Amino acid sequence: MQNFQNILRYAWRAYDHTRTIRSIRDISATVSTNSVYELTMTDGNLLIAKATVFGSFENFAEDHTIINVLSNNLPIRYADLLSRALMKGPNIFFHRHVDDDQDVWIVFYRPIRIQEQAPRRLTEDQVRQLGREMAFFHRDCTLVSHTLPRSDRDMTSDVNALFFSAAQDYPEHVELIQQHCRLFLENTFRINVFGFQKIPVFIDWNIGNFSLDRVGRLASRWDYDWFRMSTRVTDFYFLSRVVSDIGDRTVFTYEVDRLLEPRFLLFLQEYHAVFPLTRQEVLFIKEAYRFFLLNYVLRLGRYFFRPEIADKLSREVINDHLPTLEEKFDENILLDALGL
Repeated sequence: MQNFQNILRYAWRAYDHTRTIRSIRDISATVSTNSVYELTMTDGNLLIAKATVFGSFENFAEDHTIINVLSNNLPIRYADLLSRALMKGPNIFFHRHVDDDQDVWIVFYRPIRIQEQAPRRLTEDQVRQLGREMAFFHRDCTLVSHTLPRSDRDMTSDVNALFFSAAQDYPEHVELIQQHCRLFLENTFRINVFGFQKIPVFIDWNIGNFSLDRVGRLASRWDYDWFRMSTRVTDFYFLSRVVSDIGDRTVFTYEVDRLLEPRFLLFLQEYHAVFPLTRQEVLFIKEAYRFFLLNYVLRLGRYFFRPEIADKLSREVINDHLPTLEEKFDENILLDALGL
């Protein structure tokens, strides 16, 4: 992971040369190629800065613009949920540093208050509460979705990109990867996911990315690397990991089993009681998981994850998770649990 402190100082001078940074502390996660820093200003205030080399600058700017509008438009109960990016005039301030070796994008955030992080293993009551809370959050995101800036990214174009790059990126496994790309595209058409409403989804709901208040309501959510406008179903795989009986693990893999655990069924039942799912949405849960493996692990993993982690995860997807997906996943378990 690179040290971007000099670039941060240049970026801050471009933002506001009348204030200065006293110190910079690296608070980055250990799995990602992105870098996050806590800035202590000479006036005593704290800010957060993020340096990103993952994806594209255009998508980075689009995502943060949508998130800022979302943070303003959500109901009052979510007033402090999302970290707002700093503005310069009417626009979010982005700094892009390009030289012979790198293309780095900087954004500055206001800090958010972190309350109670979910425990590594939730109780059944906490699973139920989280199911209801996520349903309320998705419902309220749906309410404001038509007020958000447009996003043209979609799953189909991402999977098509992998289909054509697989021969170069994974020459020994191109047939397997292209087979699952075709299955995703065929099943997406069959299920008619294009008819689903797109809402803001954060996808990476691991326990380290959000906090709860004392009654189990969402209090804060950070880490927006995988944010996109998509169907709410794409949030479910990581939520299945949060509520799993296994709990949070330092060493992890992206197995499908979490989606079939009784505790995830309990989560879904509570969610469904608040913000009902359709049969077609439940059928798409498997495809949303397949998309995660194809797009975020195989297509983009080597850019996002640190090299040793990216290599491990891609091997597991190719050798274990994709070859066994059709055999292991039974959508009828989910449909029966919800009476669909």
